[in-house]
Amino acid sequence: MLLPEYATAECLEGLEGFSHLWLTFVFHATAAQGWRPGVRPPRLGGNETRGIFATRSMFRPNPVGLSVVELLGIVDGASGKELQLRGADLLDGTPILDIKPYLPYADSIPAAHAGFAATAPALLAVQWSAQAQADADALNIQTGLRALVNEVLAQDPRPAYRATQPDTHEYGVWLENVNVRFRISGNLVTVSRIESRII
Repeated sequence: MLLPEYATAECLEGLEGFSHLWLTFVFHATAAQGWRPGVRPPRLGGNETRGIFATRSMFRPNPVGLSVVELLGIVDGASGKELQLRGADLLDGTPILDIKPYLPYADSIPAAHAGFAATAPALLAVQWSAQAQADADALNIQTGLRALVNEVLAQDPRPAYRATQPDTHEYGVWLENVNVRFRISGNLVTVSRIESRII
């Protein structure tokens, strides 16, 4: 949701012509914890250290992040114009500092290389147990949230060191208003059950 002074047709004029946006935001949930000069990137199994500026760690000298999102539409909301976005890797309530259009000719550099993160991580296959399917039906979980569960779990959200050893643990991740319980064996994620957040 945009602040009222920015939620105007004038501020957003022309934005509808762009498919993607850059969001500059604050790592508000971790800013008070300070920063570290060296971190252990998950891509390296959490066992090797790299300098803070060679990583995308949230524990930064200046807790500012950058994320590309897809712009689905601009709609009228209760307090003015609202942006409908997809692919935001932000916590609920994350302060957005700025919004800029993504320019494919300038923001994509096909010949770039990326050090220890040269390729995208391999995705895991995701399957739902009968119990998880029943839970999702009982909680009336819609297609969009089910797709989000699959996308998140395919990227293996476990602590990095767990991926390098046999693992029998059941994990949980909060997505929107549900706790998704899952297990991983090899390259397969099984959604074991879905729990509703108790308020």
